[in-house]
Amino acid sequence: MEREVEIGKLVNVLRQTSRMALQSEWTGGGADAASYCVDQYNRVLARLKEIDPDVSAVFEPLAQGSSATVAAMACRQLAAYYQDETHSQRWAKDFGVTFDSEAFRDFWQKGAKEIEDLGEFIRESIHEWTKHHRPKE
Repeated sequence: MEREVEIGKLVNVLRQTSRMALQSEWTGGGADAASYCVDQYNRVLARLKEIDPDVSAVFEPLAQGSSATVAAMACRQLAAYYQDETHSQRWAKDFGVTFDSEAFRDFWQKGAKEIEDLGEFIRESIHEWTKHHRPKE
């Protein structure tokens, strides 16, 4: 498999694992869910180390027993490391990370295939929305 394609797929797995870990944490998921997310992060990291040995200088495997929150943070940071290679900046623009009604309309028409995408859009946009709705002093 071409390097860029495989990295893109692994980054998608990291994003999904992060979502699952946070959802598990929020809904009171058990230790087995956190353990799965930690294992998944470690497997993806191991593969990325094979593809890109330089990643070893920045990222370490997670310890067994790490929480789902830690797994989610680690997944997001590792995905962010490959942001330029996977064109995640384009993804952020397409999915309306900032508050932009045109971007949201575009997102809804092109990418709202799963309700999780909408949830992520809301979580990533909430800070920007609150800036627009604060009372003026």
